[in-house]
Order: sequence, then structure tokens, then C-alpha cells
Amino acid sequence: MARPSPYPLELRRRAVRMVAEVRPDYDTEWAAMNAVASKLGIGTTETLRKWVRQDQIDAGTRPGTTSEESAELKGVKKENAELRRANEILKAAASFFAAELDRPHTRS
Repeated sequence: MARPSPYPLELRRRAVRMVAEVRPDYDTEWAAMNAVASKLGIGTTETLRKWVRQDQIDAGTRPGTTSEESAELKGVKKENAELRRANEILKAAASFFAAELDRPHTRS
């Protein structure tokens, strides 16, 4: 499971906006990202590149799974796992009670 980002959401949004703003000043998008990453103290340019790509996906300008879809899928997977666990518990309980009903009972 991915760990939470050490960078605040507002910093990530600002960095993405800055890349879009300064892009015309650089020969490549990577050069713009590299400049912004170093100005804002972001560990690696690759981190910023991922944020920019995800922002493009979320905006619908690039194909891929949006943040919203990803969160929804994560929730559905969690719910599915919980339902599987509950189903296993119910199967075990049903098996136990079936065995109890089949067991001969003696009267005292």
C-alpha cells in the first residue's frame, strides 16, 4: 500500500500550477519541472512529474485513472474484503451449528 505523501496538498497543487506557468520559459517540460522542484524543495523531479501527470488525468487532458476513480476503487476493494471476511465467519458459524444439530443429544 502506498504511504501518504510527506508533501502537503497545497504544496503539490502549487507546484503543478507553477510548472504550467513557467513551462514556456524552458526548452522542455522536464526542465520546467526540474526548476520548480528545486525551487520548492521537492525531493526529486520525478515526484513532481507524477503530480503533473495525475493532474492532467484528473483534468481529462490525459488518459488514465482519475484520483476520484482510484479512491472509489480502493473503497470497493476494502468493502469487498470485509464482505469476504463476514462470509467466512457466517460459513464457519453455519458449519458449527449444523454439526451441533447432527450431534446426538442425551437427556439428563
